[in-house]
Amino acid sequence: MIVIEGCAVATVDAAGTEHADGHIVVAGDRIVAVGAGPYTGDESVTRVDGRGCLATPGLVNTHHHLYQWATRGYAQQEILFGWLRELYPIWARIDEGTVHAAASAGLAQLALSGCTTSTDHHYVFPRGGGDPLAAEIDAAAAVGLRFHPCRGSMDLSEKDGGLPPDSVVEDTDAALTATKDAIDRFHDPSPGAMVRVAVAPCSPFSVTPRLMREAAELARSEGVRLHTHLAETVEEESYCREVHGCTPVEYAEDLGWLGENVWLAHAVHLDAPAIARLGATGTGVAHCPSSNGRLGAGIAPVRDLLDARVPVGLGVDGAASQEAGELGAELRQALYLARLRGGPAALSARESLALGTIGGARCLGRADELGSLEPGKLADIALWHLGGLGHAGIEDPVAALVLGPAAPLRLLLVGGRAVVQDGSLSTVDVTRVATDLARAARRLR
Repeated sequence: MIVIEGCAVATVDAAGTEHADGHIVVAGDRIVAVGAGPYTGDESVTRVDGRGCLATPGLVNTHHHLYQWATRGYAQQEILFGWLRELYPIWARIDEGTVHAAASAGLAQLALSGCTTSTDHHYVFPRGGGDPLAAEIDAAAAVGLRFHPCRGSMDLSEKDGGLPPDSVVEDTDAALTATKDAIDRFHDPSPGAMVRVAVAPCSPFSVTPRLMREAAELARSEGVRLHTHLAETVEEESYCREVHGCTPVEYAEDLGWLGENVWLAHAVHLDAPAIARLGATGTGVAHCPSSNGRLGAGIAPVRDLLDARVPVGLGVDGAASQEAGELGAELRQALYLARLRGGPAALSARESLALGTIGGARCLGRADELGSLEPGKLADIALWHLGGLGHAGIEDPVAALVLGPAAPLRLLLVGGRAVVQDGSLSTVDVTRVATDLARAARRLR
């Protein structure tokens, strides 16, 4: 067993339980006890000195495009549509080697920022590019993160009224067949699973209605979750109104894309009826504050979504629109953007931490296993060091984590396994990962 003790503990459970000086006991891949004060049980345990630290659930990243780590820094002053038009021809040249290098780098950076579970929305499958989905799953296994790859797809090219060029779209039937194959090969529905697959056509402006509808039917028949981009920009809103005669949320609902097994990326441009429908159907939202700011997309109505009982998690989004690639910093970004939109009471530090933990677990359908520190849940734990200069004098440890500078990790456990120790990855060689990534990025350039 492992005992973390002497630390502040923010459990993020339903009651908001916190301990100024507490302990967490881990046996195998599960938490078996959480409480105040020192651990007084068996002396044969492995003890972790948590003094000066805050323990929280590991962070959950609900939206990403890992392949984009190889194309950071492009289209620096473009809105989404212009950014995509510049990058699609570059992405048309990726292959499984590029994806493995990019995913290794992106997942390593996520781990170093406190993330224990990440999704990835991969929707670019160039002909002759090998098996990029398998490549990123291999990368996640090496880094040691719990992984939810989303098998994406695009079948609506520029010549047919969509945004992407022909070089990056798939045939509709081929995309559906490949998605079913990804579920069969990689999805693990068992408790404590390290890999679960979701079905994820890309967006209303890159996917036909047929693919959207049949993908939803496939996901529900296979018992997996659904993910897509929706309501990210005003241009998307205009596209949906012009082409489909309705708002993005109305379009999604018509195609069977609202429900408790669905979470949507961005959801920035929502009117009151749309927010009400997401809440009534239990549809989740991946809030990506830094990416939305980078592309000038707008500020998602997070307070209104939470008040409507919408499950809301945090997402880094692709590294080509969020070059830092860190999830821990999104806690602060989410709080700031919510307050810019709704004032200083719009989101608290603890609500922001909940977005990054239990909120993300709800989006992924894993709130029974992840997102809070409770006996019986998986031992996905972040132990943040708050004893340095950057956090000195902030009495409230949760405020220190959310409002202060990036906190180094004393320890990051995924299923009880140490992935980060004393600020360094324990699983992969960061220097080699960086070298491989730089080489892949040069090839694409």
